[in-house]
Parts: sequence; C-alpha cells; structure tokens
Amino acid sequence: MRHDGLQSFASSGALEKGPVALVLIEDQVEVASTLRNLLVRGFRTIAALVPDGIDLEPEFETTIHHVSYNTLSEGALTRAVNTCIAAAPKVWFHYCYNAEFLYYPFCETRTVGEMTAFCVEERRDTILTYVIDLYAGDLGRCPSAVSIDEAHLDRSGYYALNRTDRWNNHLDRQMDFFGGLRWRFEEHVPPSRRRIDRISLFRAQPGLELREDHTFNIAEYNTYASPWHHSLTAAVCSFRTAKALKRNPGSTFDIQSFWWHNSVPFTWRSQQLLDLGLMEPGQWF
Repeated sequence: MRHDGLQSFASSGALEKGPVALVLIEDQVEVASTLRNLLVRGFRTIAALVPDGIDLEPEFETTIHHVSYNTLSEGALTRAVNTCIAAAPKVWFHYCYNAEFLYYPFCETRTVGEMTAFCVEERRDTILTYVIDLYAGDLGRCPSAVSIDEAHLDRSGYYALNRTDRWNNHLDRQMDFFGGLRWRFEEHVPPSRRRIDRISLFRAQPGLELREDHTFNIAEYNTYASPWHHSLTAAVCSFRTAKALKRNPGSTFDIQSFWWHNSVPFTWRSQQLLDLGLMEPGQWF
C-alpha cells in the first residue's frame, strides 16, 4: 500500500484503525525486523515513512503502508506525528525509528491494543517509554554496532532528575531520565539529546502537538504516572544511538567498544526489562 506523501496518507482513511505505528526509516538498517516487531505487537495500522532510495521488502506489500517522506529533513519527526494527530484525534499512536523495537509488560502474550485499552480504563492517555540503548558486544565483528544476535544493553547506570520550569520550580510528575550510551559517552552527545524518555505511546486529541524534545504541549501528557498510583511504562530498545556514535566521524575513532562491566546480553524478552527495572506494569497484572 503506497502513498505519495504524508498528506496523501493522512487523508486516506488509514488512520481510522488504531493503534497506529509510525516508523521513520532513516537508513536500511534492520528495517524488516523493526516492522515485524510492530506487526507482532498487534498494531492495526503501521506506516513506514520512507525516503527516496529505500524500498521495503515484498513481504510488507499488503501489511504496511509505504509513505514517501523525507525522514532526514529538519523537523521530520514532529511534522509527521503532528500531521497524523490532526488527522486522527482520539486514535492511539506509537512513533519510532528503524532499528528500534517496542517492548511492554507481557508483550509476548498481550497485544498493544489490550495495553492501551487498560490505560483508557485508568484514565491515562499516555504511556512513558524509556529508550534503552542496544549495541553489539564486539565491534570487531560488528563494526556498525548493530547485531540482533549479539545485542547487549546496560543493566544499570540509569537515573532521573526533576524536570523544572523556567523559574526552576519542579513540574508535577515530570522527570528527565538519563542513562545508556548517551550517558557513558556524553562528550559525543549534545545536551539536548541526552534524555532517554519519550512519550511515544499516546492517544491523540485536538490541539495536541509533539515538540522537538519529545514532549507535548499539554503538561499531563508529559507525566510518568497518574496522581493516584504508579502507571504502566514501556521500553523502546534501540540501536539508533550506537550506530550514530560509530557512524559519526567525531566519535567513531574514540570508541573501540561499547562493552563495560554492566553490559549484559539482551534476551529479547519483556521479563528481562521488568527484572532490570527498565519498565513496570503498574496495576496491569
């Protein structure tokens, strides 16, 4: 299913069936595995926003919407997400990039639709997702830092700071989260890109807008939990930072390995992320 541009896709009626996943394809790294992950999660509509020069595998011809879009342009993410929000208020959305994989509690046996239905019952319109960096354990064998078979993650080294307003007052139930490769190699990462929190699962509403820093213009959307109890959180397991650090000429020669004493193999199971405290089920049992 091909669409000649974002506006064509947004007006096609495809967004009426949610939850919807929007995938910005930046290069050819792990595109197929990213899309398969979202299909397994049970998204009713999946749109791959694809720049010129990249084609999807034939297996996705009838299951994925192929949207022609310049994903490397300035503001590409916010423009795409906000266009879809305006076209489909009240629909649940997830956004990510290629080589990123969505995990949530019990995702092996429950669909993303079941999770969002539970959140609606809890009067939550958002699910906080932590971006957990994945990387190859041996850059000698995997110089691109991307390897599904040898993926590792950090089991510790994560922390949070209170988010403040312009007058340095703490914002209610909002925190900035840090860790992973962006923390360990922060000298190569601009301060504005060091946070690992995204509200990448949310229910659209009229007037809602995603901002460049992965926050929304409605304060409650940026909270990590409800006022009355802990809320469910999820994780986006991502090779994006690792491949950028090895692709960037300013950092690639300074990094001989991403492995450290707190590296562990990623098992590709939600239970590992729960055990490490990298997401939590809240009241969802």
